[in-house]
Amino acid sequence: MDIAINSLVDGARTATGAVGIIDVFRAFTTAAVAFANGASRIVMVGSVEEAVALRASGDVQVCMGEVHGRRPNVFDFGNSPFEVSTIDFRGKSIAQRTSAGTQGIVSASQASRLYATSLVIASATARALGSGNPDRITLVAMGNAGIERTDEDELCAIHIRNILQGRAGDAEAVRRLILAGGEATGFRDPANPNRHPRDLEMALDIDRYDFAIRVMLEEGRPVARMERPPVV
Repeated sequence: MDIAINSLVDGARTATGAVGIIDVFRAFTTAAVAFANGASRIVMVGSVEEAVALRASGDVQVCMGEVHGRRPNVFDFGNSPFEVSTIDFRGKSIAQRTSAGTQGIVSASQASRLYATSLVIASATARALGSGNPDRITLVAMGNAGIERTDEDELCAIHIRNILQGRAGDAEAVRRLILAGGEATGFRDPANPNRHPRDLEMALDIDRYDFAIRVMLEEGRPVARMERPPVV
């Protein structure tokens, strides 16, 4: 099994095989929380306009995400796992637009199987990616806005690669390194209300959930659903 680690939007465009698109802060942590709270599916889109149009047509009931880190006024929720942690999404479809994670999903056109992932679902995603013993797995660390590498996504990729290669990994070491990095400081800045301190805590709760997020094209759009991979 060949395991590659790519980065940023360009890395998503060239990713092949079974592909995991990684966005720890915060898109796919938020998506995992929404699924844990009952969401039936998440349509991942590239623009605010597409998300709003899907809601207007009744294809989804909720718009969630950010532009430049801020919730668009026309969205129901921002890109915050803490914000949605108490929301009952049972039976609801969501449109999600973010500056990194969903851009990676819509760009990963060469993937044979596609997953959205983060640290809260790392082990389950590793099992899902490795199922069927694919010849190639590509992990894509999306970073800041898909254009600048960040510690949390790169370390998540390394952690998942360790699991795929039969090693236990060191979740606490991963967590400590991320907390020591620059991205974590933004969650402690009271001048930045778009990043709640509890977002950081939740995003680093490694393996909080035992499911993966599988993305498949439906009517030309990437649609994510919860997947429970077999335990090996």
